[in-house]
Amino acid sequence: MLRKIVKIDQEKCNGCGQCVPSCAEGAIRIVNGKAVLAADNLCDGLGACLGDCPLGAITVEEREADEFDEAAVERHLKAQGRDIAPHQKAQASQASPGHHHHGGGCPGSRAMSFSRPTGESTDQPKGSRQSQLGQWPVQLSLVSTSAPYFQGADLLITADCVPVAYAGYHEDFLKGKAVVMGCPKLDDNGFYQQKLTELFIKSDIRSITVLKMEVPCCGGIALATRQALAASGKQIPYREVVITLQGEVKE
Repeated sequence: MLRKIVKIDQEKCNGCGQCVPSCAEGAIRIVNGKAVLAADNLCDGLGACLGDCPLGAITVEEREADEFDEAAVERHLKAQGRDIAPHQKAQASQASPGHHHHGGGCPGSRAMSFSRPTGESTDQPKGSRQSQLGQWPVQLSLVSTSAPYFQGADLLITADCVPVAYAGYHEDFLKGKAVVMGCPKLDDNGFYQQKLTELFIKSDIRSITVLKMEVPCCGGIALATRQALAASGKQIPYREVVITLQGEVKE
């Protein structure tokens, strides 16, 4: 049948893989260093992955292709150990009032900026707290290095155990900052360095704060940041803060 479907320019694609998590159907995979469609019937043609390709290698074309098969998608996702139903993407991709979206992507990885109230609310339920998160996504592996919320921002780079260990994370560190986070023990610190270098080069970052736990493995995220800053050739004010396992600040 003639329908719209994603097209990946193999000449432009560098295999970075940023498009892969944006496809809720799991239709894109990396083969021999290039992004490819696993099968035509897995692609719904909505182009949710377009905005996450830094090289513009993904477009939507109209051509003869197998009909989109939701049942095939569900089997495909189940085989991958994923349980994200394809209809969830369409439902969740409707923009909520007050949210500003940049580019495409599935709801879990599409860049968003949030408006936060400037004043304190007097009618909040007892025990409630105002989130200071001003963007989405936050995972370093998912953020776009050209997202608008990084321009002119104070950047908080957080080891992802910190918000659990430190009770005052939002007010004391996150407020007013753009944030990226990850686990230096479980993730690839070489990737962190490469991604952060690109972020520092592309964005007018005003300051950098690295927030890490006191455990030795957490030092990787700080090392990757320092190496990325050196590789970028920029002079950006840098601060490193350690959080103890008891939730105390140690600089």
